[in-house]
Amino acid sequence: MNYPKVYTSEQACPINLVGETGQAVQISIHPPSQYICANCERILPDWKRQPFLRVVIVLQRSRYELIEKTAEVESEKERLREKFMRFGCDLAFNLRDRGYLTDLIDPRTGYPLLSHPGAIPHDDTAVVKALLNYPVIKNQCRVLVHPDWGAAVYPSILISEAPPIVIEWVTKGIASMHGWKEIDY
Repeated sequence: MNYPKVYTSEQACPINLVGETGQAVQISIHPPSQYICANCERILPDWKRQPFLRVVIVLQRSRYELIEKTAEVESEKERLREKFMRFGCDLAFNLRDRGYLTDLIDPRTGYPLLSHPGAIPHDDTAVVKALLNYPVIKNQCRVLVHPDWGAAVYPSILISEAPPIVIEWVTKGIASMHGWKEIDY
C-alpha cells in the first residue's frame, strides 16, 4: 500500500506509520495555528505565554467514513480516540519527563487532558484545516477530508513546547511501542 508522506515543520524525515492491522497513521509537527497563538491561555490556562509551541497532528485512518452518525461510526471514533489517548499520554509524559510542557487535547471534548480546562475548547478539525489545508465537510459535526483517505480520517492534537527534533525522536519511539511501524520510502 502507498501512504502519503507527511513531513515535520522543517521538511525533515517523514513520519509515516502503519499499525499491525494495516491502519495508516500520519504524524506531523507544526508551528501553532493563529487560533492557538491567539487563544493559548483560554485553551490552556496553566500555560503562561509559551514562546515556542509546537502542534503535533496525529491522523488515523478510519475503517469508515466519519460522515454519518451510525453505531459503527461512533464505535470506530471511540476506538480511534482510545488509541490516540494511549499514544498521546505516553508521548506527553515522556516529553514532560524531559522538562517540556506538553498536553494532549481530548478529541471528544476539545479540552486538555493533563492541564486545567480553559474557557474555550480546542477545535482539532479547525487546526488541521488551518495547518494542512484539508477541506472540511460541515454536517452534524465537522469532518476532515484527507487527500487520499477521504472522510475516513480521525484527527487528534498534542501541543508541546519541545523542539520539533525532540518531538520527532520521541514520537518514533513511542509509536513503535503502540504497534505503529515507520514506513520508509
